[in-house]
Amino acid sequence: MAEQGLKLNEYYLQPGFIFFSRIPTVISSVLGSCVAVSLWDRQEGYGGMVHYLYPSFNGQEKTTARYGNAAIHCLARMFIEEGARRNNVQAQIFGGASTADEDCRRIAEENIEMARTALRKLKIKIVSEDVGGDMGRKIVYNTSTNETIVYKSGKLRRGDWYPYVQSDRS
Repeated sequence: MAEQGLKLNEYYLQPGFIFFSRIPTVISSVLGSCVAVSLWDRQEGYGGMVHYLYPSFNGQEKTTARYGNAAIHCLARMFIEEGARRNNVQAQIFGGASTADEDCRRIAEENIEMARTALRKLKIKIVSEDVGGDMGRKIVYNTSTNETIVYKSGKLRRGDWYPYVQSDRS
């Protein structure tokens, strides 16, 4: 993905991590029951993303970006510290797929609801969602345009993870 001859940086966002930069970047990630939330400053044209595994911090471990409540607030704080005005920041939510397993379904649903609740409390408008269902997602997000490509798959394979591998030898 290049804009007007501009080469974009590439970053693979792993579960439990946050990416934020003013430098135009293409972020890719693979989601099952996890959720990714992208934020974008529509006035300044830069974005960032979180990829979390669990909805909220349970008090038994350190607060990290593995938890939606901590990750989303941290990314929003990065935008505010960078000078973004809240009314210029937009959000997208991806992921939260579930299997027939009851625990997986519960975590996926709670992950989605955490994103919606946190963004509502932060007064950040959600402009797009691709959540739920039973298909995993591979996403590619352009931080300079707020455009996202979502690939859905009924089975997440080893080759879906970065760096991409050529075969699925198990």
